[in-house]
Amino acid sequence: MSAGRLERDGYYEVPAGKIAAVVTSLEMHEPPAAEAPPAPEGVALVRVMAPDVDWYLSLFRAIGTPWLWFSRLRLGRNELSAILADPRIEVWAVRHRATDIGLVELDFRDSPHVELSFFGFRPEWTGRGLGRFAMAHAISRAFGNGGRRLWVHTCTLDHPAALRFYLRCGFRAFARSVEIADDPRLTGLLPRDAAPDVPLVDGVGR
Repeated sequence: MSAGRLERDGYYEVPAGKIAAVVTSLEMHEPPAAEAPPAPEGVALVRVMAPDVDWYLSLFRAIGTPWLWFSRLRLGRNELSAILADPRIEVWAVRHRATDIGLVELDFRDSPHVELSFFGFRPEWTGRGLGRFAMAHAISRAFGNGGRRLWVHTCTLDHPAALRFYLRCGFRAFARSVEIADDPRLTGLLPRDAAPDVPLVDGVGR
């Protein structure tokens, strides 16, 4: 999607079939001084080398469907497989015993600028104190492997606590933008009943 500029204050209509989100980009240039929390009982972070596409998409959907994550779903299998096989992409599963419950993905392709591409947990595991543990690991990996800047973006479609969580972890907001995209529930990438708190506006019956 090409970037544009809003030149005037006011309301701008979003076309039917589209979704719009305010995106906040955040960064940190050094790890915070706070001590990393210990791993919760039975939980570990496991790096998945060259992840299988089906495994990855299954976890991606389980975590992201409530928040309309769709970017990886738009990619062809070969394109996604090539990204996941790139040694500069680190995919970590947050694993509770034998079940993968979270995803931490770091992108070193623009090093020393490191992107925290995806970070999240299955809905039933949010709010259990896992975020701080996983984020401490992400920060350690980013700055321990040549990174000089770790950045992430979140949007108004994400978990309501996401932005506040990133700020508490030591990130600083540096940019804000508006993203408009096809509603993935109308293109078939996600089920129509995903994210029920985000109304479908398809123009039918107008």
